[in-house]
Amino acid sequence: MSNKKKKEKLIETIMFSNRIDTVMGTCAECEEDTVLVAIVSDYYRCTTCGFDNKQHVNGKISYLKLTEKDIDFLKREAKINNNNKEV
Repeated sequence: MSNKKKKEKLIETIMFSNRIDTVMGTCAECEEDTVLVAIVSDYYRCTTCGFDNKQHVNGKISYLKLTEKDIDFLKREAKINNNNKEV
């Protein structure tokens, strides 16, 4: 099986998992079409390069680089979700 077919099979397996919120999208950092995994609502991590993207819906769904405000929000969410323990 070629690497491309293996990657497609892996993506298919991840996408059909009902426990993890995943989407197909283009990462704002590496610009690859890849699986993005939800961190929290509207924020997704690229499975190719690990970059965190913000989902933006305006007629079509796109993924944007995070601003400092977005990064601060994610840090606060991580503390709340882990009972105020630093991650």
